[in-house]
Amino acid sequence: MTDITMIRAAQARLEGHARRTPLLTSPFLDEIAGRRVLVKPECLQHTGSFKYRGARSALSALDPDVRARGVIAFSSGNHAQGVALAAREFGVPAVIIMPSDAPRTKIDNTGALGAEVVLYDRAGEDRDAIGDRLSAERGLTLIKPFDEPQVIAGQGTTGLEIAEEAAALGIETADVLVCCGGGGLTSGIALALEADAPGLRARPVEPEGFDDVARSLRHGRIERNATSAGGLCDAIVTPQPGALTFPIMHRLCGPGIVVSDDEALHAMALAFQRLKVVAEPGGAVALAAALFHADETEGDTVICTISGGNVDADVFTTALTRFG
Repeated sequence: MTDITMIRAAQARLEGHARRTPLLTSPFLDEIAGRRVLVKPECLQHTGSFKYRGARSALSALDPDVRARGVIAFSSGNHAQGVALAAREFGVPAVIIMPSDAPRTKIDNTGALGAEVVLYDRAGEDRDAIGDRLSAERGLTLIKPFDEPQVIAGQGTTGLEIAEEAAALGIETADVLVCCGGGGLTSGIALALEADAPGLRARPVEPEGFDDVARSLRHGRIERNATSAGGLCDAIVTPQPGALTFPIMHRLCGPGIVVSDDEALHAMALAFQRLKVVAEPGGAVALAAALFHADETEGDTVICTISGGNVDADVFTTALTRFG
C-alpha cells in the first residue's frame, strides 16, 4: 500500500527528471468562480500529462534486471506516453496496448517516443489476453495506469508540490479539485496533503456518465460505470475506481463533483484564453468544477489540476469555436 514514505522516495527518484509545475492564477478566472482559483498545470509536464510522474516512478523502482527485459502497459494515451518516455530514458523496450479509437495524436506520440504500439478493438478484442500473451512471450513487466503502489507514489509528488506551493502563499485551507479516472492522481495527492497540508482536501472531479468515483464515495463501496468507453473525456474514462485507490479516496477525499462535457469544453477555452495553456477535455474537468460548480466547494480559495493537454486539433477547435 502506498504511503507518504513511498511518495517522498518517488520524489527523490524523480528529481531532475519530472518538471515541477507552478500554480497559475488569473483575475478573470477568479471573477467567474467568485473566489481565488489556483491552477496546477500538469499539461506542462513531460509528455503533456501528470502520467509521466507515475510511469517514471514505477520504472525507476524496478529491479534493473527485471526492467531491462522491458515493460508493457494498457492505455488510451497519457499513461502510454509516460511509460514510453520513461522506458526510452532507461533504454528498455516498451509495448503499449492501445484502443484503436484512441485520439490519433496520442497513438502517434506514443510511437514517436519509441514504444511498440499494439492496437486493439475495444468491442471485439480482449486487451488483457493480448497483454498476457506478449508478457509471457517476452518477459515484460506490466505497469498499471493507476492501481499500482509505485504509480500512485509518483502521482503523489504532485500533491507534495501543491502543499509546498500553497504554504508559500499562506493557504492553510482549500479544496483541491483533481481530474479523476481510476484515482491514481487523486489518491496520491490525498496522501501527500494528509502529511504536508492537512487543511487541504482532495476532491475528485469526473465527467457526466463516468462518475464511478463520485458514486462509490457516496455509497461507500466500489461501483462501476455502465460503459467503460466513449465520451469526450477519454483520458479519465475508467470502468471503476481501483482496489488500491478507492480505500485511500474513501478515507481522505471529500465528495466527488461531476461536470458536463460542455463545461469541460468551456474550461478548455478559458484555460487557453486566460492562462495560455492547452488542456484536453479530461484534463479540464477540475477547472470546470472550480469555475462552474462553486456552490459545491468551500473556502475563499480553490486549487485545481489541469491533468493533461494531449488533445486532437478538432476537439480543441470545437472548444474555442463554441466558447471562444
